Amino acid sequence: MDALQARITDCRRCPRLVAWREAVAREKRTAFRDDAYWGRPVPGFGDPRAGLLVLGLAPGAHGSNRTGRMFTGDRAGDWLYRALHRAGFANQPTSVGRDDGLQLRGAFVTAPVKCAPPANKPTPEERDACRPWLEAELDLLPDLRVVVALGSFAWTQALAVLERRGYAVPTPRPRFGHGAEVLLPPVPKPAGRPGRDLTLLGSYHPSQQNTFTGTLTEQMCDAVWVHARELLSNVRTRR
Repeated sequence: MDALQARITDCRRCPRLVAWREAVAREKRTAFRDDAYWGRPVPGFGDPRAGLLVLGLAPGAHGSNRTGRMFTGDRAGDWLYRALHRAGFANQPTSVGRDDGLQLRGAFVTAPVKCAPPANKPTPEERDACRPWLEAELDLLPDLRVVVALGSFAWTQALAVLERRGYAVPTPRPRFGHGAEVLLPPVPKPAGRPGRDLTLLGSYHPSQQNTFTGTLTEQMCDAVWVHARELLSNVRTRR
């Protein structure tokens, strides 16, 4: 995982994203003018033995693009890590920088797009260029059993990547919604041991647009992580 993360941070595949992330890191936001911005792709973060994968959209311009860690340094990350802490997936409720002591327990946090995009909207070409990095991360998470997609973009990308990784996605494709749930069994193979089922859960993204308007409340957010914990507990019970 360390080697993969090093390769991700050196990526320059998408000229528009490279120009944008580096311009933001140079110009900075006034509140962070004394900070040394990361200004590079942001790899996933967490426990390599994770049973839970948390999938966002992309780094925030003055959050992860500043701190160098997913969902760190902005309001969305404040919401996410508080909830993960309450559910027992994090050792502390705050996430402000890479050296703040945060550790995840049984969870791994990442995004389909590793660079901060203008207006938080990557193009289809940028999305597709970044997809192999997410696939490589998934390949290094052998204990994964539950994926929580934060928002419709993450939901769509999770279905696409998991289908490419050998999971059977229903037809018609399941629609995103807060609390949406779909069981994805592995496609049977002619030989070898069968794989294990994976469950995809949907949650509204903890962006300020959702949290300030009440579209996502802390109770709604907590319910997703409690259910994820229950699903993982059921997997361990069946073993």
